Amino acid sequence: MLDIRSSTADFINKLKIVEEEIDESVYWLEIFEEIMTDNLDEIQQLKKEGNELLAITVASINTARRNSK
Repeated sequence: MLDIRSSTADFINKLKIVEEEIDESVYWLEIFEEIMTDNLDEIQQLKKEGNELLAITVASINTARRNSK
């Protein structure tokens, strides 16, 4: 039988990986935004979406942590 605490911990760990990957993607979009003049609107839109996904992911991590106590 699967322990709910270990599966919650595993879920949180996977979300932390997602958080790191999104954060790195947003970082690179910020670099592109500074050095590229082409597609600036698209880069800004992608950065906005990345930040939204980051906020959703962090909120999910916090909720999972709260619910696991």
